[in-house]
Amino acid sequence: MALVNQQWLLASRPAEHAGLDNFRLVQTPVPALADGQVLVRQHYLSLDPYMRMRMNEGKSYAAPQAVGAVMLGGTVGEVLESRHPGFAAGDAVVGAGGWQQYALVQGPGLAAWRKVDVSRVPLAAYLGAVGMPGVTAWVGLSMIIAPKAGETIAVSAASGAVGSALGQLAKARGCRVVGIAGGPEKCAYVVDELGFDACVDHKQHRDAAALAAALKQAAPGGIDGNFENVGGPVLDAVLANMNDFGRIALCGMIAGYDGRPLPITQPRLLLTARLKLQGFIVSEHPDLWPAALRELGERVASGELKYRESIAQGIERAPQAFLDLLQGKNFGKQLVKLV
Repeated sequence: MALVNQQWLLASRPAEHAGLDNFRLVQTPVPALADGQVLVRQHYLSLDPYMRMRMNEGKSYAAPQAVGAVMLGGTVGEVLESRHPGFAAGDAVVGAGGWQQYALVQGPGLAAWRKVDVSRVPLAAYLGAVGMPGVTAWVGLSMIIAPKAGETIAVSAASGAVGSALGQLAKARGCRVVGIAGGPEKCAYVVDELGFDACVDHKQHRDAAALAAALKQAAPGGIDGNFENVGGPVLDAVLANMNDFGRIALCGMIAGYDGRPLPITQPRLLLTARLKLQGFIVSEHPDLWPAALRELGERVASGELKYRESIAQGIERAPQAFLDLLQGKNFGKQLVKLV
């Protein structure tokens, strides 16, 4: 019997806030394989904030998500059938299969897929701590912040997939780490389980001035490096506490993804403290991925690098799980279990 693939398409571009009506679920038959093709049965789909930006039309670091096409996204799964010499049925793989149950991969697209070892690292972790989020943390920390032992590093969205890895990697390099997260449960997790030195609950400090005062208490010696995932008032509060010649790795600005962009209110601080602020896209640094994946894989396999996952069950729940992610309702890495 022929396989049927369930796929989520981008039905329309959001006017401002994304909603369920921007997505459409369709069913399509899985075609028979031709020479050079690989069929992957996808087990987990990764949901990430960058997807919201790509739903918009306009200039960015990557082409917009096409309307009417399968939503883009990272996935892990198992090769169901292969007519390519580089892959065999049963191989565990990670790639960019999108919001669908099956991915038919061929030609240049196969270069974005790689086989993974699940004997020591769980399959789903290749979408989180040992995947793009973990590598993002590693690259931003190593390439931009370049911390020295004894320095204080701050990270926003500290309980998320990127922030949690960043903080633990910084601790391993001898730094004091201060997280910023939303809610007492997330802050307790960051300190008690991940080993951060302190965590500031931004939900208890609703404006930049109050958050800056709380950060000053958590980091009385100031902040030397910041890994920024949120932007808006969170970034304003961090800027007010940065030491001279501090370094900021700008990874994301999720506070402005699902609505109007939020400006920096005191850009003069970049000048007066002679700060380095550098945005980066992890996919543009392929030369750094092997070293990052080696360290991340070893730390996860040994239990040194801890992580947490929020898992939505079933492909039909992907859009709501994504919208919840944009509101910070997830805890750790947000995944959708497809099997």
